[in-house]
Amino acid sequence: MARKPSIIFINGLEVLRQIKSDPALRHIPVVMLTSSREEKDLVRSYDLGVNAFVVKPVDFSQFVEAIRTLGVFWAIVNEPPPFIPEQHK
Repeated sequence: MARKPSIIFINGLEVLRQIKSDPALRHIPVVMLTSSREEKDLVRSYDLGVNAFVVKPVDFSQFVEAIRTLGVFWAIVNEPPPFIPEQHK
């Protein structure tokens, strides 16, 4: 029986690369929510196809407000691309 890891670390940039390289997933909007303020992370994220790059506020109430605002934007304000069945087979 294979031993399960006690913790898994995931690189968000690698996950983004995999999502955006998969034809079935690439049209799903991806928001990079990160603590990084590194310009190289911002540039790399957009190079890989991220739809938004948000630096997490340290203050909890500001974090909650940022998540609420993101939810409103993606659920109400943003206009998603039309569903094209041929691309999702």
